[in-house]
Amino acid sequence: MAGRSLLLTDDSILSKIDQSFNKLEATLAFISGFTVFLLMILAVISVGGRNLFNQPLSGYVDWIEQAMPLIAFMGISYVQRNGGHIRMDMVVGVLRGRPLYLVEWITTFAILILMALMVWGTWAHFQRSFDFNMPMWSRDSSMDIALPIWPAKLLAPVAFSVLCVRLVLQLWAYTRAFIRDDQAPIAVPLIADAATLAAEEAQHVSSQND
Repeated sequence: MAGRSLLLTDDSILSKIDQSFNKLEATLAFISGFTVFLLMILAVISVGGRNLFNQPLSGYVDWIEQAMPLIAFMGISYVQRNGGHIRMDMVVGVLRGRPLYLVEWITTFAILILMALMVWGTWAHFQRSFDFNMPMWSRDSSMDIALPIWPAKLLAPVAFSVLCVRLVLQLWAYTRAFIRDDQAPIAVPLIADAATLAAEEAQHVSSQND
């Protein structure tokens, strides 16, 4: 987006669902970030083992492959909720009121259709890898230490399903805002203007100095 986003809340059912669901999104985003931290530790162990004992960490590349879906997918719904995904605001940025909510609804619905297709495709990809009758329930494994790949493949449809729920909530919010012509819709990211950003930064600096 063009700048930082604001996300408003109130006492409505929509807002309560949004805030409750955000706890799950924040947890998944934390897991994603913590996975990056763990990979950094594994990298230190692997490089240290290679340099000190001429013995790198066994299966290091395999573990990286397993962790990639955690890093790449698990935080996307959290970012969507907070308006952090990159997009062009040259048109949307000048719209206000119902025209803005209509455009946002259309683009959000298009994303929902795409992500629903992604859930279907990635779930089929997982099913091709998973088999109860195979060792470790897996039809395929990593190259080095033979880790089953189906857990990594399962993460994609799970993360995309969470994103689909978030998109449905945002469609609800944009529909509500369009009908009511809200000046400050809830449960959707709003682009903060320069004055608001300056005020927030000043408040942040002031709180650190207190």
